[in-house]
Amino acid sequence: MSFHESAQNIRIEDGSRLVADLQNEDGDFVHSEIDLNEVLGNNDGHFEWDGEGFSGSAEGTHFDIEGDSNVPILRSVLTNCEGEPVEANVNLSERIVNDNGSFQFV
Repeated sequence: MSFHESAQNIRIEDGSRLVADLQNEDGDFVHSEIDLNEVLGNNDGHFEWDGEGFSGSAEGTHFDIEGDSNVPILRSVLTNCEGEPVEANVNLSERIVNDNGSFQFV
């Protein structure tokens, strides 16, 4: 299931950890977190799935649920190959799901 539809208190901590209380199959909310540095990289100023360590070249990282479709977006300013800042964003529901109260990268 899409994590943000079954979560409370979603936030980013320490610039890279996605933290929330996720609902499990019993309906209980369970604290869960995933370090996005392990699954997201910076490819010339753009977020890249299956990469790693994006936060080492990121500033102003923040999370919000956006738009009429309630899309979970991570935004940051990433440095490109020339050292220039680039505004970047990624829809976390593309690859992050709630697996019975735990974040899972798929």
